[in-house]
Amino acid sequence: MYRVKVTDNFSSAHNLREYEGNCERLHGHNWQIEVSLKGKELDELGMLVDFRELKKEVKNILSDLDHTYLNNHEYFCKVNPTSENIAHFIYTKLKTRFKDRVDKVVVWESDNSAAEYYE
Repeated sequence: MYRVKVTDNFSSAHNLREYEGNCERLHGHNWQIEVSLKGKELDELGMLVDFRELKKEVKNILSDLDHTYLNNHEYFCKVNPTSENIAHFIYTKLKTRFKDRVDKVVVWESDNSAAEYYE
């Protein structure tokens, strides 16, 4: 089994609805995102996926979230913008492009706190 990973980041503000504590108030993060794809087969060049393609797709997804108030985003109007739900959102978007090769998405909201989503 092969696995490739890329990282990227974005900045945004959010607040957690129905949360009792500081995170219920408006605040922001510089999110660090780690995406990994997996597969058993390499292409004719010996690659699972071209890093350039994966980075471009991740950048496109994150550009929709960067420097926004996540609670106003179409998806997060209905879903609380937790790190877990952000990971799920990114994973789902990546699946439309990379199908069953998407392994997991890790979302770091700080240097020592992260959530990941995988199936």
